[in-house]
Amino acid sequence: MGPFLLTLTYFIAAIVVVAVGLILFELVTTKYKDWEQIEKGNTAVALSIGGKIIGICLILAFSIYHSADVLETIIWGAYGVFLQLIAYYIFDFLTRRFSVEQKLHDGMVAVGILSMCVSIGLGFVVGASIT
Repeated sequence: MGPFLLTLTYFIAAIVVVAVGLILFELVTTKYKDWEQIEKGNTAVALSIGGKIIGICLILAFSIYHSADVLETIIWGAYGVFLQLIAYYIFDFLTRRFSVEQKLHDGMVAVGILSMCVSIGLGFVVGASIT
């Protein structure tokens, strides 16, 4: 497969993994619709979702650097989505004084930034572990 076709294949795979990941996040973690909140100007939710996108894409990028094929990259991406979901629940558990979900819904930008940082940071850690 030539480099242009391979790049297109990875590009499509990344879009699919990120889209499926975001759908899963919305179905599993929130009682509100993420994109409706973003459309209303909820910066906290936008930051949180942006962090998830970057975190997943970091894992995909590291996988592309180290993988033999597109299928392995998709598997790493799915694993990254799973780990990001686990991280969300750990983050929510560690912030027992308040509900992360409620604070994001309420537009608390500080919680959105922290959520974004958790997702990006974990994307680097998981990505760096790929050999």
